[in-house]
Amino acid sequence: MPVKQLIQSYIPELTAWRRDLHAHPETAFEEFRTADLVAQKLESFGIAVHRGLAGTGVVGTLRAGDSARAIGLRADMDALDILEENEFDYASTQAGKMHACGHDGHTVMLLGAARYLAETRDFSGTVQFIFQPAEENVAGGRVMVEDGLFELFPVDDVYGMHNTPGLAVGKIGMRIGPAMAAADMFEITIKAKGSHGAHPHHGGDAIVTGAEVVMALQRIVSRNVNPMQAAVVSVTQFHAGTNMNVIPESVTIKGTCRSHDPGVGDFIEQRMNSIIEGICQAHAAEWSIHYDRRYPATINTETETRHALQAAAAVCGKDHVIEDYPASMGSEDFAWMLRERPGCYVRLGNGEHSKGSCVVHNPNYDFNDDAIVYGASYWATLAEQQLPVSG
Repeated sequence: MPVKQLIQSYIPELTAWRRDLHAHPETAFEEFRTADLVAQKLESFGIAVHRGLAGTGVVGTLRAGDSARAIGLRADMDALDILEENEFDYASTQAGKMHACGHDGHTVMLLGAARYLAETRDFSGTVQFIFQPAEENVAGGRVMVEDGLFELFPVDDVYGMHNTPGLAVGKIGMRIGPAMAAADMFEITIKAKGSHGAHPHHGGDAIVTGAEVVMALQRIVSRNVNPMQAAVVSVTQFHAGTNMNVIPESVTIKGTCRSHDPGVGDFIEQRMNSIIEGICQAHAAEWSIHYDRRYPATINTETETRHALQAAAAVCGKDHVIEDYPASMGSEDFAWMLRERPGCYVRLGNGEHSKGSCVVHNPNYDFNDDAIVYGASYWATLAEQQLPVSG
């Protein structure tokens, strides 16, 4: 396979950097050590570095030739609040935190591409290397955009990547259109008069009301959403009460809604409000809801996805590129960047079998170092392809 041979020569160093990051995981907006490492490496390659977007974000800018075109390549840097169960020598040194999603690998693959492009400069234009904090749960990508990412570092198009356990190393998948779902988060509060558990008729029973709400929410997708459209409504938390003989005055219900079509997302929110209002009125209960449009759907634009397909085929071979990779109901805050610029988000094989086969967000997960050369070569090939040297 035509991976970049120069990048192949970096693999021992890149692997060491990746394992160092794995041993020192940092969660959302606390990626200080990680950002230091990224900035130091970029500067050592001769790349201009800007720090501070979204607090711990790092952007490296590399220019060559005389073209005015620019592209953005993005990697996420943060870890998760998970207690690692792996016992290898580079396991997490931070109790309760680990790189359980492979962002350590994402960071290093982009560093590998940055090093290669800085050494070869076989392109004409500008590459913005975007190292983003806080992808997990709190949308650091949105914060970078709000902090002026594309005003300060203009790009014509922007590209993202995520490793995928279960997909063989050396394969890359993508699709035109929705690739990942929107992630909306909700918190419902229901209040009713509390009472003694032995005398429920003296109160309103927020628990029973909340239970009816939970069951009714499950019918939104099964009975209200067109079955040809993807949607998920999941209640993930139900908090109420402190004593076994007291019916509490309030219940808090939390969860997530997922959809690919913004219209479906709007409908789910509207229907949820109607359901809660109706049930609470029937039980003389008060209610409120906080509905957070945390991540929009990740939607790949057609032209840029075809560019990504071309670069992936050049690295992995056409037979190892999946052109219609299944969309996921998971979410990705790279979507905030795709709302501002056209681009494509691809899935990189992390391994089918024992090595790297464990799913992400699992205490036994580990990024597969065999994938580094493919991801870094894809980034470098994409930059050279989209910013060709004229003549």
